[in-house]
Amino acid sequence: MPAYKAPLRDIRFVMNELLDYPAHYASLSNGKDADPDTVEAILSECAKLCEEVLAPLNLPGDAEGCRLVDGNVETPKGFKEAYDAVVAGGWQGISHPTEYGGQGLPMSLSVMKAEMMGSANWAFTMYPGLAIGAMNTLMQHGTAAQKALYMPPLVDGRWAGTMCLTEPQCGTDLGQLKARAEPQADGTYAITGTKMFISGGDHDLTENIIHIVLARLPGAPKGTKGISLFLVPKVKVNPDGSLGDANGVSCSAIEHKMGIKASATCVIEFEGSTAYLLAEPNKGLDAMFTFMNSARIGTAVQGVAHAEQSFQGALPYAKERRSMRSLSGKKEPAQEADAIIHHGDVRRMLLTQKAIAEGGRAMLYFAGQYADHMVNGVVEGDQAKFREWDDKLGFLTPILKGFLTELGLEAANLGMQVFGGHGYIREHGMEQIARDARIGTLYEGTTGIQALDLLGRKTLLSTKGKAVRDFSALLLAFGRRHLADPELRPIAWSLLKIAAEWNWLTARLMLAARKDRDVVSTAAFDFLMYSGYATMAYFWGLMAAKAHERLRAGGGPETPEFYRAKIATAEFYFAHLLPRAAGHAASMLAPTRATMQLAPDDFAMV
Repeated sequence: MPAYKAPLRDIRFVMNELLDYPAHYASLSNGKDADPDTVEAILSECAKLCEEVLAPLNLPGDAEGCRLVDGNVETPKGFKEAYDAVVAGGWQGISHPTEYGGQGLPMSLSVMKAEMMGSANWAFTMYPGLAIGAMNTLMQHGTAAQKALYMPPLVDGRWAGTMCLTEPQCGTDLGQLKARAEPQADGTYAITGTKMFISGGDHDLTENIIHIVLARLPGAPKGTKGISLFLVPKVKVNPDGSLGDANGVSCSAIEHKMGIKASATCVIEFEGSTAYLLAEPNKGLDAMFTFMNSARIGTAVQGVAHAEQSFQGALPYAKERRSMRSLSGKKEPAQEADAIIHHGDVRRMLLTQKAIAEGGRAMLYFAGQYADHMVNGVVEGDQAKFREWDDKLGFLTPILKGFLTELGLEAANLGMQVFGGHGYIREHGMEQIARDARIGTLYEGTTGIQALDLLGRKTLLSTKGKAVRDFSALLLAFGRRHLADPELRPIAWSLLKIAAEWNWLTARLMLAARKDRDVVSTAAFDFLMYSGYATMAYFWGLMAAKAHERLRAGGGPETPEFYRAKIATAEFYFAHLLPRAAGHAASMLAPTRATMQLAPDDFAMV
C-alpha cells in the first residue's frame, strides 16, 4: 500500500500564499482563534494522526471488511482504537460551537482535516464524516432543547450520525419514499420503514448513532412536497442525556461492495422507532439539503484525496521501475534500462494526477472560504450574508462534487496504469484506490444528478445564467490583470477566452431549452465537466501567477524547485487538460435528436 505522507508543503502554499487564509481568518468574527500558529499546530497534528494511525489501517481494513454478527456491525481490527484517537484529539468538533464542546474554529479547517484523513483512509473517514452532516443539520433545524441534548455527545464523538434517504424502491427520486411517521400523544413520532445504502448505519465505534431520516406524515401531499425530516436515535436518550432502551432501529444487512469495504453500508429497519421532528412538517427535503450539501462537499474531498493517494503511490514507483530507454537517449547509462518516469506517456499520467490533486485542493480550499463566510452569517445572525454566500457555494457545490470525483477516479486509474500489471495486484494497494474512488461519482447524487442541479437549478432556472457570469468574472479579471505579462500572457488569453465561451454556451443552452426541454438533460454532463475544467483553469492560473511572483522576488517560504514545479504543472494543465473543454462544448450543443431518437425497445441488440 502506498505510504501516505500529508502534503503539508502544498497545503501551506494554498492556504498561506495563494488564498491568504491568515487574513481571511482575521476577517471572521469566529476566526480570531485561528491564528497562524494554531492553524499550523492543527495541520501538523492532523498529519501525524493520518500518517501514523489511519493510513496503516487502510489496506488491512479493506481486506477484512465489516461483518454483521447477531444484528450488530463489527468494523475491522484497529478501527475502534483509531476512532478513539480521533475523539481524544478533539477532531470531531473542531468547527462546531464551543457551547456544545467544540473548538468553534472556522468550517474550512474541517475541509483540510477531511482531506488528510480521507487520503489516509477514506473508508474510516466516512464514519466521523457522516456525523458532521448530522450536526450541521441539527444546528440549523433543531430546537434549542434538541441541540442541548444531542449536540455535545455528537461534537465530542461519543455518538455518530447518518442520513437515511434511500429506500429499496427509490434513490434519487425521493417522491417515491414510503417510510411513514405516525404522530404520538407525547409529541413524538413513530417511524416505520426500510432504508438502504446507509453509510455508517451501524458500527461498534460509538455508544449511539443519531439517524437523520426522511419519512411521510399521515395525509401528507404526494411526491417530494410531502416529506418531513426526523431525528431518530438508535438508543433512546433520557432527558438527562443518559442512554435508555433500544429504539427499534436495526441493521438487517450490510452491502457487499466493490470498494470502501471497511465502511459499513447498511440496510436499516425502523420498527415504530421513536422520532423527533426537525424543521417544519412536509419541508423535510429542503432541510435535508443542509446534510446533503455537507456530504457533497465531503465527497468532493474524496476526488482530491484519491488523486493525491494514487499520485503518492505512482510517483516513487515511476522513479524506481526501469524499462527500456528514453526515446531522446539514455537517461541512466549506468543502469540496464531507464526509470519509466523518463518516458513521456508516464509523465503525462503523473502530471495529470498532480494537476488534479493540486488543482482540486485549491478549488476545495477556496470553497472553504465561502463556507466560512456562510457560517459567519449564521453566527452573526445576518440572514442576507448567509444567503449571499450560500448561493455562491451552492453554485460551486455540484462542480466540486461531480467534476472532482470524476477526475479523482481518472487519477486513481492512472495510478494503476503507471504500475502496469503490478497495479492490478492487491498487495500494492493501487487497485484498492481505484475501487474506493469509484463510489465517489455515484453516492450523494450521481454525476448526472449534479449536472442537472448545476445546469437546471443553479444556472438556467434560479439565476438565468447569473451564477456563471459572477464566477467567470474572476477569470476575466485575471486575464485582464496579466495580459501584459509575457510569462503569463498565454494563460491570461486562455482564461479570457474560456470565460467568454462559458457565458456564450450558457446563453445558447438557455435559448435552446426554451424550445426543447431535453436539452437540459442531454447537455448537463458536458456543461458540468466544461464548468469544472474552466474553474480549475482559474486556480491553475492563480497558482502559476503566485509562483512567478515568488521566483521574481527571490523566493518565499518554499524552495525555487517547488515554484518551478507549480509553473510546469500549470503549463501542462493548459496544454493537455483544458483542451478537453472544447470537446464538452461541442457535445453540449449537439442536437438532442442524436441522443433521444432511439426507442427504448430498439436499444436491444437481439
